[in-house]
Amino acid sequence: MDKQTFWQLIETARADTAADPVAEGDADRDRDAVARRAAELLAARPEAEMLAAQQVLWDLLAESYRSPLWAAAYMINGGCSDDGFDYFRGWLLTQGREVFDAALADPDSLAEHPAVREAAAEGLYLEGEEALSIAWTAYENATGRELPSDSFTIRYPPLDPAWDFDFDDEAELAARLPRLSALFGDA
Repeated sequence: MDKQTFWQLIETARADTAADPVAEGDADRDRDAVARRAAELLAARPEAEMLAAQQVLWDLLAESYRSPLWAAAYMINGGCSDDGFDYFRGWLLTQGREVFDAALADPDSLAEHPAVREAAAEGLYLEGEEALSIAWTAYENATGRELPSDSFTIRYPPLDPAWDFDFDDEAELAARLPRLSALFGDA
């Protein structure tokens, strides 16, 4: 499985869950539904693809391991630990390739995403821990075994030193992420 196939899997899961009235309109359930459906779809594929999907997922998480995105997650969720950033990026994965790529290119673009606007209005957290285990869940459901720990590696790049500042500095965040700051500045 390559990135293109992984993203197709996510898009199919999104399309399948969009028709589900239980998931529609509820950011938390929608996020979990996409991850669960993606795991179901992946479980129907050959074992080698399930194993490869885990590496693709972690490669995407490494690709999104960026200080500007972390700052955006910090602002959106009112704080963001290491684990919280993982969970935020899990949520981001379930939004599909277009949203994911746009957020990497310009994290401030998330201010236009309906779920982010809802999070600002309702005080919701955007987290998708379940998305981090799509391949793990698929593999276990299909084979009855745990995903082998040597089937993937995790290599995070260094964070951008230009963004090494206190994310509680609202003025600095407003200068760097003005649209998100307009939504969350007083939160």
